[in-house]
Amino acid sequence: MDGKKKTSVLGILLMLICAVCLSLGQFLWKSFEGPLYIAIGFGIYGLGAISMLCAYRFGSLSVLQPINSVSYVIAAILGRVFLNEAITVDKVIGIAMIMAGVFFLARGEVME
Repeated sequence: MDGKKKTSVLGILLMLICAVCLSLGQFLWKSFEGPLYIAIGFGIYGLGAISMLCAYRFGSLSVLQPINSVSYVIAAILGRVFLNEAITVDKVIGIAMIMAGVFFLARGEVME
């Protein structure tokens, strides 16, 4: 064995779940007022943190941590759909670059 830890599909899926939970939890904090929404947001955010910790058991940090940047893409979509925030050409280019980077990182080290 060459010492490199391969990343499993499960690790990638757990990190994607983490990205969704982190974005959704933060969205709830921003969009709604009151202790109930804050508690729900913290709960969802906490599930994301647990998902992240579990993901690290199934792959290398250098592949899994950058996948968490998908949360920026999710945040842009949530902002557009629910808050009418603009998605400019610059944002589209940034989203495309993030997704390309995640694709190449995940593809390069996934365990068959």
